[in-house]
Amino acid sequence: MPRPVIGVVAPVEPARLGTVWRLDAVAVPAAYVAGVQRAGGRALLLPPDPDAGGALDGLDALLLIGGADVDPAAYGAARDPATGPSQPERDRFERRLVGEALARDLPLLAICRGAQVVNVAAGGTLIQHLPDLLEARGAAEPDRHRRVAGALDERTAHPVALEPGSLAARSCGGTATVGRSHHHQAIDALGDGWVVSGRDPEDGTVEAIERPDRRFCLGVQWHPEADPATPLFAALAAAAR
Repeated sequence: MPRPVIGVVAPVEPARLGTVWRLDAVAVPAAYVAGVQRAGGRALLLPPDPDAGGALDGLDALLLIGGADVDPAAYGAARDPATGPSQPERDRFERRLVGEALARDLPLLAICRGAQVVNVAAGGTLIQHLPDLLEARGAAEPDRHRRVAGALDERTAHPVALEPGSLAARSCGGTATVGRSHHHQAIDALGDGWVVSGRDPEDGTVEAIERPDRRFCLGVQWHPEADPATPLFAALAAAAR
C-alpha cells in the first residue's frame, strides 16, 4: 500500500544556514516530520501559498504545527501586552487550509498553535495569556502550562481528562498524560462545529477539540511530536489511508 502523503504546514522563520548565511527559511521542527514518518506516512512541507486550496491537492491528510501566537485581530480582539509577535500571512494561509480541508473531509491533526488556528478559523476566540486567568482564579501554579518547552519532565506532567468514546480518546488509547506542553494561550469561546473532548482536570483548560461531523478532525494543545511513543500520528496516518 502506498504511504499516505501528509501535508505539514511550514512557516517562514529566520534561520542560520551553515556558518555564513542568516536568512528567512521554510522551517519545520524535525520532530513533526519524524512523527509522520514513524507512522508510515510521507511528509510534504506546505509553505504559505496564495493558492491554499490547490496546496491540498494530492494530500491524504493535513498536519498543523505549533509556533507563533495567532494575531488577535483574526478573532476581533485587541492585542494583550503578553501576546507575542504574530505572522499574519501564516495565519491567513492556515485558516484557508483548514476551511478547504474541512470541505474535503481531509483528515486533520492540529497541534498546539494549530488547535488554536482551527478554533479561530471557525469563529472561536483565544485566551491571550492563560497565566493571568489562572492566577485570577486562584490557581496554585498559574504558569504550569508553559514550564516545559517540549521536553518530557515527569515532575510537571499532568493528566488530560478525555471524553469517553471521543476521537481524542480513541486516538490517544483512552488516556493522555501531558508531559510535553508549552503554551501561554488557550482556547476560549469555541468555534462553530467544534466540541471540547479533553480538559486539564485541575484548572479546566481546554486540551483537545474535535469535529464529530468529520471522519478525523482533531486539535490537541500539547506536543505529541516530542513523544516517540504517542499513538496520535499513527491515528492520523490510519485515517489518511
